[in-house]
Amino acid sequence: MKKEQIERAFHQLGRVMMHFGSSAKWKGFELGITEEEHQDFNELILKQKHYNGWFTEDMVRKSLLSLGSLLSEKDLKIWTANNNFSETPSTVAVIMAGNIPLVGFHDFLSVLISGHNILVKLSSDDRYLLPRLASFLGVFEPDLKNRIQFSEGKISNFDAVIATGSDSSATYFEQYFSKFPHIFRSNRTSIAILTGKESKEDIEFLARDIFDYYGRGCRNVSHLILPDGYDINRIFEGIVGMGDIINNKKYGNNYDYNKAVHLLNQESLLDNNFVLLKESKELFSPLGMLHYHFYNNNDELIAYLKINKDQVQCIVGLDYLPFGSSQQPGLSDYADGVDTLKWLNEL
Repeated sequence: MKKEQIERAFHQLGRVMMHFGSSAKWKGFELGITEEEHQDFNELILKQKHYNGWFTEDMVRKSLLSLGSLLSEKDLKIWTANNNFSETPSTVAVIMAGNIPLVGFHDFLSVLISGHNILVKLSSDDRYLLPRLASFLGVFEPDLKNRIQFSEGKISNFDAVIATGSDSSATYFEQYFSKFPHIFRSNRTSIAILTGKESKEDIEFLARDIFDYYGRGCRNVSHLILPDGYDINRIFEGIVGMGDIINNKKYGNNYDYNKAVHLLNQESLLDNNFVLLKESKELFSPLGMLHYHFYNNNDELIAYLKINKDQVQCIVGLDYLPFGSSQQPGLSDYADGVDTLKWLNEL
């Protein structure tokens, strides 16, 4: 099997994903799927919220659109240009998280486009979308069917492991999989660094970094670093358009719980009825809450970033990733800064 075949199949899959991500109607067989398959996948998208209350239709379609937009033939070729295609495939077990829809798709793509076989262990929170996309891939390129396996139970017969989970899962990963070539990922979060020179539009885009996927991704901003004297009202004014998020029952429950706990403890909070702001240097904040702290100079900022560098996934700001882009990583924006494609190339 040649790399070009896999690139073409993923490009076709990307067209399908963007189609569903934009809620488009079936327009004939040009996408390579039947009208019945089109209807079935739309129904699957709508059912996700019943399997996982975080996976609303909007969030699933947002993920499909974002991921599908990465899969142009040109971008895939550029991304893989410096990597060899394996002529002797290894089987790579990929243990996926389930915090946001299709969060393990990049690993899925990376393993297959490197020429390896993949054994997928899905999260119970995201069990249905990727197998359906894999079935489309098998139609576009039948030879891929034999390279993709999904495991319901204990995984076995693999050569390497990519595992993503919580900090507690990391201990499990070390115990069971450390003897294999591996990439282990645990909890990370993202931050925004403001200078005071941001426009209102910048803060409105920042709201996407905070609230897309209900703030559950490692690329979601959960901590704001603000210049001394910054007016917090600018944050509230910029994010007000995201207020409907409180209507999600699971998010609302988290917001209410954290508000109650902090009020009982008589801790100082700022509140706009859909998110709580708490002044704290703690990097991680619970759902429904943002931590923030002030800095006086660049030395303070650099020191804080250095202390937390192993727990920060990305940084948004005028001198960093553009506001509004944290949940739209490119093909080369690897989780935890580990070049997955290079690692796969060395197996």
